[in-house]
Amino acid sequence: MKSLKRHLAVLLGATAMLAACGGGGQQIDPFRPTRIIAFGDEASALRSDGSKYSINGTDTTTGAVTCGLNPVWTQSLANFFGLVFGECNADKLATPTGRMYAAAGAKVADVAAQVDRQFALDGFNSKDLVTVLAGANDVLELYAQYPAQDAGTLGNAAQARGEQLAAQVNRIVDANGRIILSTTQDMGLSPFAIREKATHADTDRAALLSELSRRFNAGLRLKIRNDGHYIGLILTDELMGTMSRYPSIYGASNSTDAACLASSLPPVCTDKTLVANATATSHMWASDRLIGPVMHTQMGSQAATRATNNPF
Repeated sequence: MKSLKRHLAVLLGATAMLAACGGGGQQIDPFRPTRIIAFGDEASALRSDGSKYSINGTDTTTGAVTCGLNPVWTQSLANFFGLVFGECNADKLATPTGRMYAAAGAKVADVAAQVDRQFALDGFNSKDLVTVLAGANDVLELYAQYPAQDAGTLGNAAQARGEQLAAQVNRIVDANGRIILSTTQDMGLSPFAIREKATHADTDRAALLSELSRRFNAGLRLKIRNDGHYIGLILTDELMGTMSRYPSIYGASNSTDAACLASSLPPVCTDKTLVANATATSHMWASDRLIGPVMHTQMGSQAATRATNNPF
């Protein structure tokens, strides 16, 4: 009898683990969201004209920017469920099924304001698929305070910012939304970080940026509700680490340089304004701080898997 009880306890523990943020078994009733809502910074954003802060795709005949090409990860996730953001509404739907709050330069405090706006409008429900990605601009803002502020102080501040973002995620959980949450990018892998490391002898600046990113994500992950019924977590920082070491696995060839010309940075960068030998999918980075389509594709795929497999 004691052996049976132990066996049941193990099974119950395993079930609880599967229901955690990282995933779970197949959904009994497939999740079919009726709306997608995107919060965060430029890594999730579509501008009003459909352009994005990555490498914009162009029509092979007209050369015009086509918003459906080289989608950002939030677009890919929307497409997977047949949802449409008004910023890229090729079929001219009278009532688009996506709301885009994500905006360039947004930090955690701005995400709180974005969430406030949605609560003031019509809140959230169990058929809302909500995406949240922020933190890169917070990390860069804190990094700019070094060395006036020491690394330990800045690390504590980064973790506090992550905890503040977790509070916004938990607000959405309490309102019954279903969330795909991304860890923030590892900014220590960016071309910006590589340049900072090369031009400063005081400390390894790339390692400092990675540490600030890590501390932000630690605060975020420690404070979110650990419930896979509401939150599906994608580990963008870990994905970036793998892609930076083995880009060819993802069909890329460069994980250290920016693809866009310095004279044509996002959001005006297109597949026609790239450095020599670059394509829209060859480089991990579009600019020295913004990811390119190859990263967005992988993030979108992970997000769709989480939304499909988590017990939403």
